[in-house]
Amino acid sequence: MTEGPERAPHRSYLYAMGLTREEIHQPLVGVASCWNEAAPCNIALMRQAQVVKKGVAAAGGTPREFCTITVTDGMAMGHEGMKSSLVSREVIADSVELTMRGHCYDALVGLAGCDKSLPGMMMAMLRLNVPSIFIYGGSILPGSFRGHPVTVQDLFEAVGKFSVGAMSAADLDELEMVACPSAGACGAQFTANTMATVSEAIGLALPYSAGAPAPYEIRDRFCDLAGQMVMELLARNIRPRDIVTRKALENAASVVAASGGSTNAALHLPAIAHECGIDFDLFAVAEVFERTPYIADLKPSGRYVAKDLFEAGGVPLLMKTLLEHGFLHGDCLTVTGRTLAENLAGVKWNPAQDVVRAADKPISPTGGVVGLKGNLAPDGAIVKVAGIDQEKLVFEGPAHCFDSEEACFEAVSNRRYQPGSVLVIRYEGPRGGPGMREMLATTAALYGQGMGNKVALITDGRFSGATRGFCIGHVGPEAAVGGPIALVRDGDMIAIDARKGTIELKVSEEELAERRKSWKPRPTGFGSGALYKYAQEVGAARYGAVTHPGAAGETRCYADV
Repeated sequence: MTEGPERAPHRSYLYAMGLTREEIHQPLVGVASCWNEAAPCNIALMRQAQVVKKGVAAAGGTPREFCTITVTDGMAMGHEGMKSSLVSREVIADSVELTMRGHCYDALVGLAGCDKSLPGMMMAMLRLNVPSIFIYGGSILPGSFRGHPVTVQDLFEAVGKFSVGAMSAADLDELEMVACPSAGACGAQFTANTMATVSEAIGLALPYSAGAPAPYEIRDRFCDLAGQMVMELLARNIRPRDIVTRKALENAASVVAASGGSTNAALHLPAIAHECGIDFDLFAVAEVFERTPYIADLKPSGRYVAKDLFEAGGVPLLMKTLLEHGFLHGDCLTVTGRTLAENLAGVKWNPAQDVVRAADKPISPTGGVVGLKGNLAPDGAIVKVAGIDQEKLVFEGPAHCFDSEEACFEAVSNRRYQPGSVLVIRYEGPRGGPGMREMLATTAALYGQGMGNKVALITDGRFSGATRGFCIGHVGPEAAVGGPIALVRDGDMIAIDARKGTIELKVSEEELAERRKSWKPRPTGFGSGALYKYAQEVGAARYGAVTHPGAAGETRCYADV
């Protein structure tokens, strides 16, 4: 774009923006951020991007900043806006790809702050395969409510308490004013912090960079260093697909399980793998979950938040004990240019902290997230078991079916359900929603009513990383394509065993075949626009709910053009 006589018009545009001759002929580095004013998750990203640009310039590159969209789950939760959340992951990846392709940038530093923006940015890096570094915008600080630390999770659950008279309107008003005191993404091991942890474990982020809260000044050091290091990767031609291998994906799944992370990782890791042409579906993720101990005592099921993990030793402390006990592959390359084991060589165990346990002395021997399979979910399902007593990992009860989240939330709000029931929310999958909404408003309301351990909830949609209780998501095939969940009727018995990894609908195959004869697809309610396009293109949750063939269908990669 900048070299040779025929590119004189192109160079004139760069001169118009104040670039010097030297800057024009240096490598052009895209600095992409998901900055917006929608939520605190993203508000600090533009400032951090300026520091990244200084690092790029100091190392002999020319930074070119641009922004992409973000849909923030906390703001979109519990209403029609949540249909846009997962779709935004694809739009982020696509828009970063198009900006990089259109302007022929040589490398990429990507900054993201909220749930879907993290995997979306990493997917773009792998799709483009130019030297890249990922930077997390950092977590929010915990709030304080009458001397007790709180997060937005407490606020969602407070809505449930208010609905049954267990919290006054005045208390709810006070809590909402103090729950979120700073910039940054939701502070516990919800989806944003889970995927930030993944960014270090998978090798795309600098060590310790995922843990520092957004307001901490040390974030500027990580941003400056990322700008400099991407130039080193460019010089050495170290690319994202050199880093994200099958072993690196297994490392990422291990840290999710060990930290009691979000079930959404079982959707995003297959999508990230898809961009590399690696087959790593929900069952592959679940296999790693099953063999990994749960060792980080983090909310929503534990006691601590991301700030506490960072101050105890950060993600490297968690990874070091996993590596020492054989749960990570130490030979994986990272953006430092060194292997994971080399990065962790100097990390010392911190005996003064109790946020992370040693991997041979876990909170529980199986990871905090479990995969399920059975006649109700032939393509699998996922459940977070962190914080659930072992004896409560088996549940059987009659189905109470709802064809939308709103219908279930209305029933929960008015207590029109029975203890012991299995609440079924369907037609909320990737295609059927469309958009595979999260159900935090409903699950938090149940928990706030004191019913979190007295019912089970299954859906072909998703759950927030803040969800707790016996909640099974990603049931596939989804109802919209005629999956078994579409055939469930009120009163059918459903048996879930998270210890054995099974989920069964106790209805005969003959009866299900008879029901299938009368089943018909349902319209989504979207006849045009982005959600319509998404519903036409999106694939199954098992493979990451992706919208294109990925690297397997690639004829040439952008990095090689």
